[in-house]
Amino acid sequence: MTASNWTIITVSYNSSADLQQWWAAETPKPYRWIVVDNGSTDDSVAVARGLGAEVITQAENLGFATANNAALALVETPYVAFVNPDVSVNATDLPRLAEMSRTHGAVVAPQLVNPDGTLQPNGRGLPFLMDKFAHRGISLPGADAEAYLPSTSAAPTYVAWAMGAAVCGSTEYFKTTGGWDQRFFLYYEDHAMGLDAWQNNAPVIVDPTSRWVHGWRRETHGVRLMPWVREVASAVRFYRRHPLLLLPVRR
Repeated sequence: MTASNWTIITVSYNSSADLQQWWAAETPKPYRWIVVDNGSTDDSVAVARGLGAEVITQAENLGFATANNAALALVETPYVAFVNPDVSVNATDLPRLAEMSRTHGAVVAPQLVNPDGTLQPNGRGLPFLMDKFAHRGISLPGADAEAYLPSTSAAPTYVAWAMGAAVCGSTEYFKTTGGWDQRFFLYYEDHAMGLDAWQNNAPVIVDPTSRWVHGWRRETHGVRLMPWVREVASAVRFYRRHPLLLLPVRR
């Protein structure tokens, strides 16, 4: 099993700086790399091509899930990874992630780390709304932030879902199950991906041995209105599908 068995899919939207920062180190790349550009107004397309990517250009921003699925339809390798522009892929981890996916029939994720080496909590527990509020600093009765942020640093860990910045697995699995849910434009599509995987008898596993650096500039940490509008819209859509996660008690 080698990195050549993999296709990496990256969705870009005005991501020129991130592509140059996080993808320039490994050229040529030992895997197929497809970048789907969602109507960028910067030079993301030229930068991606210059770094060795095959580029699919969209005339407008169709959202994260739709862009990922456009590239997924072209994948012919046994394994595929969906990786954000601000993530640095360590290709030497790909054979291990492939073996883990094959052995467990799993959706897998590397352990993401900050640029300073500290861990990011990219493996998450069930997204009970009260726990998500606790994670954002709003404490509610019954919230369990520890359950929402399980420790994934010691051994491969089963989680409810993994952050969409780096999600990997069998191409056959993703194609058979329809890929990403295109009803989500941005945000919560990774929640849905994880919970749907479990319902399809595919566990979700974070591998702490595979550590990829993630720049992670979450837009809703600021005061810009549109990211918050999109997150709220996606949250409403997600919790309509999973209303039990709105309950103040766990069952």
